[in-house]
Amino acid sequence: MKPIKSLCLSLFVLITLSACKQNNTKETSPEFKVDFEKFTLDNGLQVILHVDRSDPVAAVALTAHVGSAREKEGRTGFAHLFEHLLFLESENLGKGGLDQMSARIGGSGANGSTSRDRTNYFQTVPKDALEKMIWAEADKLGWFINTVTEPVLAKEKEVVKNEKRQRVDNQPYGHNSAVINSNLYPEGHPYSWEVIGSLEDLQNATLEDVKEFFRRWYVPNNVTLTIAGDIDVEQTKAWVKKYFDEIPRGEDIPALEKQPVTLKSTKRLFYEDNFARAPRLTMAWPGVPQYHKDSYALSVLTNYLSNGKKAPLNKVLIDDEKLTDNVVFYQNNSELAGQLMLSVTAFDQADLNAVASAIKDGFKDFELNGISEDDLNRIKAGQETDFYQGLSSVLGKGFQLAQYEIFAGDPDFINQDVKNILAVTPKDVMRVYNTYIKNKNFVATSFVPKGQKNLVLDNSQLADIKEENIIEGAEDTFDPSVAATYEKTPSRFDRSIEPPYGSSPELNIPKVWKKELDSGISVYGIENSEVPLVQFEIQITGGLLLENKDKVGVSNLLADLMTKGTKNKTTEELQNAIESIGASIYTYATEDNITIAGTTLSKHFDKTMDLVTEILLEPRWDETEFELLKQSTISSIQRSKANPNSIASDEFSKLLYGDHNILAYNNRGTEASVHSIDIFDLKDYYNKNLSPQLTNVHVVGAISETEVVNALDNINTQWESKAIEIPELPMPLYPEQSTVYFYDVPGAKQSVIRFGYPSLKATHNDYYLANVMNYRLGGGSFASQLTQQLREGKGYTYGIRSGFSGSEYIGEFTISSGIRTNVTYEATDLIKQILEDYGKNYNEEDLDITKGYTIKSTARAFETLGAKLNMLSNISNYGYADDYAKAQENMVKALTVDDVKMLIEKYIKPNQMVYLIVGDAATQLNKLEALGFGKPVLLNGN
Repeated sequence: MKPIKSLCLSLFVLITLSACKQNNTKETSPEFKVDFEKFTLDNGLQVILHVDRSDPVAAVALTAHVGSAREKEGRTGFAHLFEHLLFLESENLGKGGLDQMSARIGGSGANGSTSRDRTNYFQTVPKDALEKMIWAEADKLGWFINTVTEPVLAKEKEVVKNEKRQRVDNQPYGHNSAVINSNLYPEGHPYSWEVIGSLEDLQNATLEDVKEFFRRWYVPNNVTLTIAGDIDVEQTKAWVKKYFDEIPRGEDIPALEKQPVTLKSTKRLFYEDNFARAPRLTMAWPGVPQYHKDSYALSVLTNYLSNGKKAPLNKVLIDDEKLTDNVVFYQNNSELAGQLMLSVTAFDQADLNAVASAIKDGFKDFELNGISEDDLNRIKAGQETDFYQGLSSVLGKGFQLAQYEIFAGDPDFINQDVKNILAVTPKDVMRVYNTYIKNKNFVATSFVPKGQKNLVLDNSQLADIKEENIIEGAEDTFDPSVAATYEKTPSRFDRSIEPPYGSSPELNIPKVWKKELDSGISVYGIENSEVPLVQFEIQITGGLLLENKDKVGVSNLLADLMTKGTKNKTTEELQNAIESIGASIYTYATEDNITIAGTTLSKHFDKTMDLVTEILLEPRWDETEFELLKQSTISSIQRSKANPNSIASDEFSKLLYGDHNILAYNNRGTEASVHSIDIFDLKDYYNKNLSPQLTNVHVVGAISETEVVNALDNINTQWESKAIEIPELPMPLYPEQSTVYFYDVPGAKQSVIRFGYPSLKATHNDYYLANVMNYRLGGGSFASQLTQQLREGKGYTYGIRSGFSGSEYIGEFTISSGIRTNVTYEATDLIKQILEDYGKNYNEEDLDITKGYTIKSTARAFETLGAKLNMLSNISNYGYADDYAKAQENMVKALTVDDVKMLIEKYIKPNQMVYLIVGDAATQLNKLEALGFGKPVLLNGN
C-alpha cells in the first residue's frame, strides 16, 4: 500500500430517516435505504453507481477479488506487488501511469490497498475529470500487462521490500502478526502467510510468474467498479461501457469455500525483539468469517471487554494490577475465516505470566456478570454515530458498496447488516464468549526486549523469524529508463487519446459564521445538514509554550486527566454518559494548545456540551487516575526510545531548536520530568494558563449558530477570564553550514532520515506559496522529484516527502523518509543533489503540473466535516479570510517560473541544513563524510 492515512471501512450508509436513539427508551428501529444502481457488463464486470451531489467530486474505486489468499506458497506477496505495479504504466497512459495523471487532474492521490481477499485502487477527482478516470481504470485492466518488463519488476520488488522493512522489520513487534498467523492457521491455509509476502518470495518472483497471476485474477468477471459522487448516471453508464466492455472475460473463478480453523492445542511462542522496550502479550483465538451471524455479537463482546473504564479486562489489568495502560481486543474477520486478537503491551519489566493471569480474572468477571442492556445499548449508540461518520466521504461510500457486493453478494446487504447489529442481545454476547473463547485453545506470543527472556509466558517456544542481514551491494541493479517494447493490444478506437475535461466545477466555499462571546471566546461555525452529525473542537492556546523546561509534560498530563472524571462524575460515570448518547469527547495537548474535541449527533449537541462544560470547568483531580497516567506516559516514553521514527522526530527537534527553546522538547516530557510532576503542578497550570481569552471554538455540522451559542452559555458565563501572555520564543535561524548527525540503532533494517531547518511560520505571507513551490520537489507524492528519483528511479525507499509545516509560533522545512540501510550515503547524496538542482532546472512543465493539481484539487477541498473544521482552524488561528481558498487559487494562477525560482532561492537551503540519520552506525556512519559536510556527529554511543 502506498503511504496514506488509514481509511475508515466501517459501515457507509445513506440513511433516509433519522436513526433512533439507542438507549433505555424503546424506539422504532431505523429504516435504511441505500441509493445505488448496479449493472453488469457482458464480460462480467460488476458496476455500482451512487449519486451524491453534496460536493463537485466523484470517487472511482476498482476492486479486484484477489488478495494474498489467492497466492501460491513460495510465491507470496503477488497481490500486494500488483497493487504497486498497476500504478506505474499502461499502454495508453504511458510512463507514470495513473500517478502522473492524478497530478494533472487534481485527484486526491491515486492509491490502493491489499488485504487477504481483495485489492482496490481508488481516488477522488473533480467531477470534470470523471471520464478521464474511467478511461484510465479501463486501461489498467485491459492494456497493462505488456508494459511490465524485467527492469520494471526489479525496481518494484525493491520498493515492496523497502515497505516490508519499514512496516515490519524496522518496527517494534513488527514480526508479531507473522508469528500469530503461521501458528493459528495450518500449513497451506491461505491466511498462514502475510499479505506483504516474504523477501525471499519477492526476490524469486519471475516475470512469467507475475504475468500468469495477472491473467488469472485481473479479469472483468473478478472485478467490481464503483463510482460515487456528483455524477450523471446515464452518461457514466455510457462511459463505462465504452471503455470497459471490450476487455475479454477471463476464466470462470469459482468461489472459495470457507476455511475455519480449530486449534488442537494451545501454542505459546516468544521472541526477543531488537526494537521493543516493553513486553507484549498477544493471544489469538479462531473466530468467524466476515458477516457470519456470530460476528455481530463478537464485535460487541470485544468492545465491552476492553473499551472504557467499566471494561472487565481494563479493571483488572489497568486499575487493579497496574500492569499496562492499554488493552486491545478486536476481531479480524476475512472472507474464509476469522480470528479474535487480544493484545497487551505491559509496563517495563512486567512478567507476562502476571498479564495472562489478570486476563483470566477479567474473563471470570465477565462470566459472573455478563453484559447489561444499558451497556449493550451504550455500545450500539456509538455504532449509530459511526454510521453517520462514514457519510462524509463519497469514496468511503463507494468502498462499502463494493465490499458488500464482493463479500456478501449484494450491495443492498447493508440493510440486513444494520439489522444484525441492532439485533444483538446480552444472551448473544455471552453465547459467543462461551463458544469462541472460554476454555478454548489459543496462540500466545510473548515479544520482549533483548535480554528479557525471563518475562515471557511459561512453556513458550522460540518463534521462527527470519531476520534480513545488512549486506552492501546485495540488491539487484536495474535501469528504470528502459522502455518496454511490445505489440500494442488492439482496440475498437484509439485509446491513446486522453478524454477531454467536462465542464469545470465551481469552487463551493462553505459559509462561515463568527461570534465573539462576552468571556472572550471566539466561536467559528459552518452549518452543514448533509448528515445529522456535528464535529467540534475547543482550542485553548498554550500547551507546551507555557511550560517550564524542568517539568515538561504538564500540559500533556493535564489534557489526559481532563476526561478522567469530573467533580460530580467518576471516570466510569463520565465515559458512560458520553457513550450513552453516541458521542466521543477527547482531549489532547500540542506544542501550542490544549484541545477538547469530539463528534456527536446533532440532536445530542446540548447534552454533549453539558459534558464538555463539566470536563473544562469542574475537573475531578483524581489522584489514582493521575498516577496511572504518569505510569502510562513514562512507559510510552520508554517504548519510543527503540522506535527509529520516534527517535528521529525527538532528536530533530533538539537539533533545530537547541537547549534554550521549549520547542526542543517532546510535549510528553522525559522520564525524569514526568517523574517530577505532581498533581499540584497540573492544578497550577490549569489555574494560571487556561482562559477563555485564549480560546477558539470551531463547530461544523447540522446545527445553527444560535444553537451553538446557546449550548456554550455555561462555559461563557462561568469560565473566569484572565489575561495571559504567550512568551516570545527565541527563534532559531538556518544553520550556518550543513552538518550530518547520526543516531545509532544497531541492526536497523532501514535508515530513518530527517533533513531540514527552521523556516516559515504559517502566518508568513510566503507560507502558502512555499508549499506550492515544494509540490514538484517533495510535496506532490508521485509527481515529486524526490519520489520519482529515490523510489521510482532507484528503489531506495518506500516513500519520501518534503514540506513546510508551521503554526503561529513556529515553522520548519523537513524531508523525511525510511531508506534502505545499505544505500544510506547514496540516497542522502542524491537528495542533496536534487535540492541543489531544483531551482536551476525548474521549468514551465513543472509549473503547469503544479498549477493543474493545485487549482483543480480545490473542488474537493471542503468535502468532509474534518476538512471544514480545518478551514475554520486556518481562519481563526492564522487570520485567513473566509474565502482564502479563492485568494490562494488566484495567487497560484498568477505564479510564474521566475516567481517559483525566487521562492526556491529563498527557502531551499541544502548547504544550511541539519542532516539527521537514525540507523546502523557500524555499517553506515563513516561513509557519510563523503557528503562534504565534515565528519558526522554521533549523537549516542562512543
